[in-house]
Amino acid sequence: MSRTVTIYHNPRCSKSRQTLALLEEKGVKPKIVEYLKEPPSAAALKRILKMLGLKPRDIMRKGESVYAELGLKDKELKDDELIALMVKNPILIERPIVVSGEKAAIGRPPESVLKIL
Repeated sequence: MSRTVTIYHNPRCSKSRQTLALLEEKGVKPKIVEYLKEPPSAAALKRILKMLGLKPRDIMRKGESVYAELGLKDKELKDDELIALMVKNPILIERPIVVSGEKAAIGRPPESVLKIL
């Protein structure tokens, strides 16, 4: 495979582990970014959102305690504000996200990433 495949991965998440295993099973050796240790920049997150065709709220983990603590139910917050909060609190970013070339997919279910390879 000539293009780089990147997985934004959390090794403690079963879906993330399953997605990584599926990629490896298909012969893909992705670049692994443990996004909790190494969060994407705001620019990178905007690019990923554009590839996904989603808004920041669409990939936020609403069940995380920090979501409530930061008052993120507030619909007044602008996309740039949400992205900044996601970069600062990467636990809010849904996982795993796989990027292949100019395409991206969320590995929920893990098989959904196969369509971008």
